[in-house]
Amino acid sequence: QVQLVESGGGLVQAGGSLRLSCAASGRTFGRYAMGWFRQAPGKEREFVAAISWSGSYTGYADSVKGRFTISRDKAKNTVYLQMNSLKAEDTAVYYCAADPRRDYSGHSTDYDYWGQGTQVTVSS
Repeated sequence: QVQLVESGGGLVQAGGSLRLSCAASGRTFGRYAMGWFRQAPGKEREFVAAISWSGSYTGYADSVKGRFTISRDKAKNTVYLQMNSLKAEDTAVYYCAADPRRDYSGHSTDYDYWGQGTQVTVSS
């Protein structure tokens, strides 16, 4: 089992920045992909960004490309999502996820472990 705890969400004005963190505990040994997803009210959960075990490969949704950066600190078992130039449409609950079976994945159905989510609200 892997436990994931997100932090760093909050209320920010459009154009501002936030950094989300996701701390993993439990069975964190081995190679596993990490990802961030989000769900806005009335919408389905969508992919935001993912990172490979080594950190050498990252992927982003088109809507956040150039504004968000995913990174991981393996020594701390923590993955980050730096969000810049935030827009009102980025408002959502952001979820961290871990996939222990793959080095990298951008599909929510591949991820076995999920955090409880952290709310990000961007005011326009």
